[in-house]
This record gives sequence, C-alpha cells and structure tokens, in this order.
Amino acid sequence: MGDAVELEVGGRTVRLSSPDKVFFPERGFTKLDLARYYVSVAPGILRALRDRPTTLERYPDGVGGEWFFQKRAPKSMPDWIPTAHITFPSGRSADEMCPTEEAAVVWAAQYGTLTFHPWPVRATDVDHPDELRVDLDPQPGTDYADAARAAHELRAVLEEFGGLRGWPKTSGGRGLHVFVPIEPRWTFTQVRRAAIAVGREMERRMPEHVTIKWWKEERGRRIFLDYNQTARDRTIASAYSVRPRPHAPVSAPLRWEEVGVAHPRDFDLATMPARFAELGDVHADMDDHAYSLDALLELARRDEHDHGLGDLPYPPEYPKMPGEPTRVQPSRARRTPSD
Repeated sequence: MGDAVELEVGGRTVRLSSPDKVFFPERGFTKLDLARYYVSVAPGILRALRDRPTTLERYPDGVGGEWFFQKRAPKSMPDWIPTAHITFPSGRSADEMCPTEEAAVVWAAQYGTLTFHPWPVRATDVDHPDELRVDLDPQPGTDYADAARAAHELRAVLEEFGGLRGWPKTSGGRGLHVFVPIEPRWTFTQVRRAAIAVGREMERRMPEHVTIKWWKEERGRRIFLDYNQTARDRTIASAYSVRPRPHAPVSAPLRWEEVGVAHPRDFDLATMPARFAELGDVHADMDDHAYSLDALLELARRDEHDHGLGDLPYPPEYPKMPGEPTRVQPSRARRTPSD
C-alpha cells in the first residue's frame, strides 16, 4: 500500500497511511488521490461543513468494500476537531464531528470518508436549521434533464414566496439539490412544513412532472421533491463531497445558468480541482444571506385552511408525529380481509 505520507493542510500536518490503496478501481483513483482532491477544494467543502454536526459516510476499503455511516465522533479524532451534541428523533443523542478547519476533511479522508453529510444547523444552535434544503430526486423513467427543468421552476417559486434565493448543486447522481440559507428562527418541524408547501406549489405548477407523494407506487414518472430531507437527522451530501459510485463523481455546486447545461458526469474527482482552481467556490456567498420562511409558512397555512392539506408521512424510523397521517402504503390500506 506504500509508505505513509504527510499532507500539509491549512497549517496542519495530516498523516495518510496506505496512500496507494485503490478506492475507485474503475478509474484507478487511490486513497492519496482522494485526499489530494479534498486538499484542492478545501475552502469550498469547509464552507459547506463549517460548524455543522457532520455524519461521515466511510468506505475504508474503497467503493467495492463494506461501508457505514459514522454519526458519533471517532475516538481517534484529534482534539483540534470540535464536536457538536445533537439529538435524534428517537431521543438518543451523540457528539458528532463539527469541522472548523480544512485539515478536518483530509483527516476524515484518511479513514475512508468519501461523503460528508452535514446537518442543516450550526453547533451554536442545533435545534433551529439555517438552511432549507430541497432534494429533487428523479424517479424511474425520468432523468437529470427532468430534474433540471423542475429546478428552474423551483427557482421561480422560491422567488415568488419571500424573495428567496437558492443555490443549486448536482447530487452526484441524477438529481439536483437546492439550498436556501435561512434565519435560524424555526424548528425542524416548521422548516419541513415550509418544504411541503414548496412541494405542493410545485405540484400545482408541474403536475405531470413533479410529485411529493411519499409512497413510491404513487409517484409515477415524475421528479420526487423529498420533503422529508428536512426532517431532523436527515442529511444531504455536502457540496464537493465525493459520491460512492465507480466513476468517482462529486456533488458539484452550480451557477443557475449551468443548470440543465452542465451534466453530473462533468464533475468528478479528476475534473473538479481544475474547475475549482479556475472559478473558486461558486457558492462562496451563500453564508452572506439569511432569508425568512414567513411567506412559505403562510402558504402552508393557506393550504391547510383553504384546501384541507395537512401533514404528510414521516420516514418509517421516526416516532409518530402529532397531526401526521397514517403511514400505511395506499395499496395495502385499500385491501380488505377478504383479499
């Protein structure tokens, strides 16, 4: 695997063992390639992770090996990497890694971390999200072009309801994510309610193309706006994270004029460093903004009052929530004992 090497990152030295271990056999990328990638985009990914409790998606033997999510901070983590105490829907809690320095990302890469999953909160206030995250997920029969079309309509919806601005990025797969920085004044439940309101407005505007139906059997060939990605302890891969697919794609921040023009396959572990060197972090100004959800929450109130549109199902591992409808799959709910 080769002798260990040391990388200088942000004034710290990070030791990398087994640098020649192959992490992406299809492309031949090694553990050292992964670490050097994160050095090349360090200012960008730190902007996405800074002060956020972060779950690590680890592949110690590369994409072909066993993998796991690490929520609790590893015991081996150096004392210069802080933690944040977070509470899960179950009521249990944990101390999660909370990056404040570029070297923390490379340190995590040493342990086979490909993808970083930051919470939409800061360590100073872990109960009030400061980002509204919209996940546009292509369903069977749809593709990235369909997600891009939906993203442009989403941009119009956000502008109309509160003058909100979103920052788009590829998921690293076929989908798109749009992040909106918000004031940390609302709970996870309220932010999720705002996301549902966005989804319902998108359904009204693009009924043949967008859905927020939780059950897969009801979605059809449409883009699923996954409102539950705003629930507590649900996270989305950070900008610049490497995704665990054979060709080593990355979640790439985009400018709006690139949505639908650039393709997810354009951005990978080999190509992103050159883009970053040329353009820098195209989402660098995101933290300069913090928008209000008042208009979206008013839209949610009108949906509930005028149209009887209440809450939607939570993920199956969540405790039953107040006002939540049944979590029974529609096809099963229609069955009778005689069936």
